[in-house]
Amino acid sequence: MTVAVTGATGQLGRLVVEALLRKQVPVVAVVRNRAKAADLTERGVDVRQATYDDPESLDVALAGVDRVLLVSGTETGGRVGQHTNVVRAAEHAGVELLVYTSIPKADRNEMILAQDHKATEAVLAGATVPRTILRNSWYWENYTGGLAHAVETGVLYGAAGEGRVSGAARADFAEAAATVLATDGHAGRVYELGGDAITYAELADAISRASGKQVRYQDLPPAEFTAALERAGVPAGFAQVLADADAGIAKGILSVDSGELHELIGRPATPAIEVFRAALN
Repeated sequence: MTVAVTGATGQLGRLVVEALLRKQVPVVAVVRNRAKAADLTERGVDVRQATYDDPESLDVALAGVDRVLLVSGTETGGRVGQHTNVVRAAEHAGVELLVYTSIPKADRNEMILAQDHKATEAVLAGATVPRTILRNSWYWENYTGGLAHAVETGVLYGAAGEGRVSGAARADFAEAAATVLATDGHAGRVYELGGDAITYAELADAISRASGKQVRYQDLPPAEFTAALERAGVPAGFAQVLADADAGIAKGILSVDSGELHELIGRPATPAIEVFRAALN
């Protein structure tokens, strides 16, 4: 069995490739830039160049593979067409399983970030290829970029209220994906994946314990949080997306209690403090 991983040099894709190699599964690493995958080539991994915008390159990249992981793209608002290209290439290749990384409750999730996932899941529902949906909640790494500021100021700002987010380490979600790709019985499944759900106040406490400096959570209305992010240099569009995501957390959209991440990886998800401690060190 051969498994193709798209976005194989990206933050999630690279971790999935490594997890599959540990399971001794033959991997095809689909990348935009071969130079970034030079180390994989040296290790004997089959590296194939393709982009989500080039259907012909995708047909070549997926030829002869058995299973495919479609790691969702990063171009919000333009991803549906790109994802559709991968789905069609998987159909052309006759793969036995296509696995897609989505977002929790995608079918009813109102967050800006969820809309491309909802549309992609609709494309998959009409596709001929067997599929599995991995609805990944937040990566704790999503917060590491703001750790230094939070530690320096003693304040973690957000707009999540008392909502809970079921985060986990990116490596946890990668391991879950590798399990689905390397084992049978997952076709047709939709997995809601997340770790233990915590509030932003508890997130601030994790930062405090990881850094040794007191950090508190300051909740802001979404509009004020958006403005604060823009003042900090975050582009306006992305600031709106981040504030909207926090508003979704406040509504419980990213709180996942299925226990399915634990089941797939065979252990508890990594707590936020471990990810923050590693980032700060």
